[in-house]
Amino acid sequence: MREPDQRDSGATDGTGSESTNPLNSVLPTGDSSATSEPGTGATPSGRRSAGGAGAGAAVSGAISGAVAGVMSAIRTHPKAWIAAGATVAFVLLGAGSVALGATVGSAPAGAAVAAPPTHSATRTPTPTPTPTADPARPVPAAQPAASRIRTCSVASLAQDGRLGNLEAQVVNAKTGQVLFDRNGGTPGPTASVLKTLTSAAALATLGPDYRVQTTVVAGSVPGQVVIVGGGDVTLSRLPGGQGAFYTNAPSIQDLATQTKQALGGAPVTSIVVDTSLFGGPLWQPSWDEHEERVVEGSTPYMSALMVDGDRNDPGAVESPRSTDPVGRAVQYFQQYLGTNVPVTSGTAPAGARQLAAVQSQPVTTLIDQAMTYSDNTIMEELARLVAIKTGAGNTFAAENAGVLAGLKAYGIDTTGIHIADGSGLSADNAVPPSYLTQLFVKVLNRQNGLGVVYDGLPVAGRTGTLGPGYSRFTGASSIADGSVHAKTGWINNGYTLSGIIDAADGSQLTFAVYALGPVSDNAKQAIDTLTTGFYKCGDNLTNG
Repeated sequence: MREPDQRDSGATDGTGSESTNPLNSVLPTGDSSATSEPGTGATPSGRRSAGGAGAGAAVSGAISGAVAGVMSAIRTHPKAWIAAGATVAFVLLGAGSVALGATVGSAPAGAAVAAPPTHSATRTPTPTPTPTADPARPVPAAQPAASRIRTCSVASLAQDGRLGNLEAQVVNAKTGQVLFDRNGGTPGPTASVLKTLTSAAALATLGPDYRVQTTVVAGSVPGQVVIVGGGDVTLSRLPGGQGAFYTNAPSIQDLATQTKQALGGAPVTSIVVDTSLFGGPLWQPSWDEHEERVVEGSTPYMSALMVDGDRNDPGAVESPRSTDPVGRAVQYFQQYLGTNVPVTSGTAPAGARQLAAVQSQPVTTLIDQAMTYSDNTIMEELARLVAIKTGAGNTFAAENAGVLAGLKAYGIDTTGIHIADGSGLSADNAVPPSYLTQLFVKVLNRQNGLGVVYDGLPVAGRTGTLGPGYSRFTGASSIADGSVHAKTGWINNGYTLSGIIDAADGSQLTFAVYALGPVSDNAKQAIDTLTTGFYKCGDNLTNG
C-alpha cells in the first residue's frame, strides 16, 4: 500500500589564582632587622642562628678599624679629602633622590612617606621605554569559544536494520545547528512528505486565499451550454456538498441550478465539456495504476473536471476511482439540469457569457485537509495549478519547473530536488532531508503564510495519519505523543516522516527520516523509535 497511509486494524574548572603564590606575598622589601625585635623570628634576620651573630661582630670590628684609618688620612691631607668628599656627596644626593622616588612609589597604602628633598635644578626624567614583544617568541592567537559537548546519542537506534538505507537529519530550529546527520544531503524519494513542498509552492504562487472555480458559459449556438473545468477536485455530486469527504465542498447541483436560472426557462439543447486546462496524460507513468486507483483508491485520473475526487464513495477518505472522471461529473450535471441532451468535448468560445460559477474553499483549507489526511488528489491539483500559474505548462512534466519556481520565495537552495508529481506517490521524486529541515523551520515560525502547513500536520497519537488507528508512536514511543507534528509518507521502496518535535528539554527540533530500500511495514515503528530518541535528547542530541 502506498500513500496515504491506511488505518491499521488492529570536566571541573580550577579556581586557583597567581596572587596566592607564597613567593609573591612574603618576600621582604628591605632589612627587616630595623623593625623586628631580636629573637622574635618575625623576619629572616630574626631567625638567624647564634653562629651568624658572631660572624656579624667580627665584620663590625673590621669596619671600625677601616674608619679609623680613613680619619687619620684626612687629618694628614685635609684639602684633597674635602674635594673628594664634596664630589661623593653630590653623587650620593642624586642617587638618594632616585631611591626615595622608588620607595614612595612602592610604599603600601597607609604607610608614612618622607617628603622628597627639594633641588634647585630640574632633572629631565628619562622616558619609560614601551615594552615590545620578543620577535623570537610567538604570541598565541585568540582562542575560539569552546563549543558545547553534547552527550545524548541515538546511534544504536539509527542502526536498526528495519530502517534500510537511512537518510536523516535533525536541526535545532532556534539556532539552525545540525545536531544529527546521516546522509542528510542526499536527495531521495520522499513519499507523501513531498506534500509539504507542494503546499509551500501553492501558497507562494497561488496565494492563501485563492479559490478554484468551475463555470458554465453560453455555447456558440442557442441552447448550448459549456461546462468549464477549473481543476477543482473537491466539487461534489452530493446536494449542497453535504456529507462529502472534502470540507464545505461546492456542489455541482448548485452549478446546474444557477445555469437554469440564467437561461430563464429556455431549454438546454446540448452540453460541451471543456477540460483543456489540464494537459495529458491523465495518469503519471511512474504510478502503479492498479494499486493506487483501483485497490487502494488513493488517486484518480487527473482531469480538470471531476466530482468528489472521482471516488466511488464520495464520503470516504479512500475509495476506488473510475476510468472516466469527466463522464461521472457530467452525469450528475445532467441529472440536476433535468436533461439528457447530447454531450461533446470542446472549448468555450472566447468571451462567452458566464451563466454559472461555484468555487472551492481557499488554498489554506485545501492544504489543511490534504496534509492531515495525506490526500493525493488535492495535492495533484495544486501542483498542476502552480505549474500553469508560473508558465511552466499544464502537464505532469511541467510540475518540476513549476513547483521549483514557487519554492524560490523561501530562499532555500533547491539543488538536487526533482518533482515528478505533487503528491509524492512517484519514486522518481528526489528531495534531500536537509531541505526539509530548513523548510520546517520556516513552517514552525509561520513565515510566508506557512503556518497553515503546521496546522495541518498530523500529531503523534492525536490526529491524522499519526492518530489512533494507524499504530504510530505506540508502546515506549508513546512518550512522544502530542509532541511530534509531522507528515508521514509511504511508497513501495520507502517510509518517511518529517516535521517538528517539541523535545522533552523544551527545545524545538526539525527533522526528516527516510527509511529506503527493501523495507517493510515495520519500518514505521523503527522510524517512530528513532524520532522518540530525538524527542528525549532534545538539544543534547549528539551526532555520534
